Order: sequence, then structure tokens, then C-alpha cells
Amino acid sequence: MASITQWTVGHGRDIGLGHRSRLMGVLNVTPDSFSDGGRHLDVEAAIAHAYRLREAGADIIDIGGESTRPGAEPVDALEEQRRILPVIAGLAASDMILSVDTYRASTARLAIEAGAHIVNDVWGAQREPEIARVAAATGAGLCLMHTGRDRAVLADPVADQAHFLAQSLRIARAAGVEEDAIVLDPGFGFGKEAAQNFELLRRFAEVAACFDRPWLVGTSRKRFVRQAVGPAGDADFGTAATSVILRLAGAAIFRVHDVAVNRDALALADAMLAGAGEAR
Repeated sequence: MASITQWTVGHGRDIGLGHRSRLMGVLNVTPDSFSDGGRHLDVEAAIAHAYRLREAGADIIDIGGESTRPGAEPVDALEEQRRILPVIAGLAASDMILSVDTYRASTARLAIEAGAHIVNDVWGAQREPEIARVAAATGAGLCLMHTGRDRAVLADPVADQAHFLAQSLRIARAAGVEEDAIVLDPGFGFGKEAAQNFELLRRFAEVAACFDRPWLVGTSRKRFVRQAVGPAGDADFGTAATSVILRLAGAAIFRVHDVAVNRDALALADAMLAGAGEAR
């Protein structure tokens, strides 16, 4: 696992890492997200769901205004901001740590001004590199995600992770983002077929060893999980299984829809890791 024990995020906050898994609850303020689209479009409904996620054990609330599922209709920056900024502003007075799920520098800047602490960029600062300068100027935490979309990828998934995320890190560092503000995400499901996702799951320890950074992972309800459990299965239990596998391989933060199920599964993984540490 990474040697970093703290993720420094915006507005003077930080998140301790290492001793226990951290949970990032998903809050999609969209009509068309693959799992929960349309449920939290109303500002009050979105705020209420954020409190439910926190009550279940979420350490971070990740707020997004544009669906990233394959084939989703794109929205412009103004519509994205119209959806999410009132929700962030409505939660800013709470003690929640808020993340904005966006690749747009303009949205990130406004979200941080409204109270967000973290920028979660599914394009790893490679679609709008200015987003890294926003994170640097504001002191926000920055999650850089790997994607296989709209680019040529290397045949070996670990080599491709290293290649892509090295470029994302160069962008962030050149912009002045502090090292302890950066976490990485292998991007399960983003431009990856089921077999590639399972290989990434199986080889995640190799991926995690590429960079001494904390890792955030997001397998929640992804297609490869739903396919594996089958139509009669529960994708949240399947997600929890992947969370445990990834925790034991070095992941620190878990972006999930069902916080409670993953919380309990990861408590067992954390206990096992703590026991192994005591034995050593």
C-alpha cells in the first residue's frame, strides 16, 4: 500500500488514510446516470440523500452533474453547474467533505467556491489541463482517473495505467498541485471491456505499485460486476466483493452507491490487514 497517510483537500480539511478504508458516496444529480439517474435531480432530494450517505458511513460525498456512462448525452458546462452548484452550496455548511465529479475547469472552480473540497476528474486532467491549475490555486484535493476512452491504449493494462497516469501526474505537478493533494484512480469501466476490468482487478497490486500515491477505486454497479452476479444477483454485494479484493491489494478509497454494504465488507478487510500488521 502507499506510504501516504493523509489526503490534503480544500478549505483546510484532510482525510486520514491507511488505518481504515474510506468511503466516497455517489450522488448523481443527473437524469440519465446508469444506476440512479433521475432520483436526485431536485436540490432538496439530493441534499437529503447526501445526509443518508453520510449516516451510512460515507467519508466523502461525490457530486456529479453529467452522466459518464457510455452513450450518455453530453451536457454543457452551464447545465452541469445548474445541477450541482445549489447542492454543493446547500451542503457547504455541514461538516461533510464534498467532491465534484467533473473534468471542466470552470465547473471545478465554481464548485470549490461553493464549498467543494475535492476535484474528481475522470479524464485525469488530460481533457482540460487547466483543471489542475484550479486545484493548485485553491488547495483542493485532486483525483486523477485513468481512462481508455478516445485514445490508443497499450496492450498490457498495467503498462497503460503507468503510461497514462504518469502524464496526468506531470500535468498536475507542473500546475503546482501539492503531492499530498493527489490520489489516483484506475478507472474501472472507462473504455474497458469486462475481461479487461477483471484483469485489472486481478493485477491491481501491480498497478498500485506503479506510483506511491493513494488509490481511489470505483467498481460500484459497473457492467462487469452486474454481468458476473447475473440477473438474479445483487450488484451491491458484487461491488463489495471487488472492494475487499482491491483493499487487500492496496486501494484506500472506495466510490460506491451502497455505502452500508461496502462499509461492512471493508471492515473485515481492514481487520485482517490490521491483524497482519500486528503479526509483522
